[in-house]
Amino acid sequence: QVQLVESGGGLVQAGGSLRLSCAASGRDFSRYAMGWLRQAPGKEGEFVAAVSQSGGVTYYTDSVKGRFTISRDNAKNTVFLQMNSLKPEDTAVYYCAAKVRGSSYYYPSSYDYWGQGTQVTVSS
Repeated sequence: QVQLVESGGGLVQAGGSLRLSCAASGRDFSRYAMGWLRQAPGKEGEFVAAVSQSGGVTYYTDSVKGRFTISRDNAKNTVFLQMNSLKPEDTAVYYCAAKVRGSSYYYPSSYDYWGQGTQVTVSS
């Protein structure tokens, strides 16, 4: 089992940047593929980005490609989401999640463990 704690959210103007961090505790962090997902008010949760266990493969939803970068440091049990060129439509609660099963990265239901979330608000 793994516990996840996000940090780094906040209020930023459109065009600005934020870096989210997710610290994991528990055993065998490198066993888990890691993802960032988000939920905006009144909307369903959606996949944002994911990274493989080794960090060698990454996945992004189309709306953030070229703007967001996911990475991980297995030595420090941490995963990051660098968000640049932020837009008001990026406003949401962002969740870090860990995936054990070999299911699709793109579905929130594929993830087994979740953090509590961190709010990102982008003003226009």
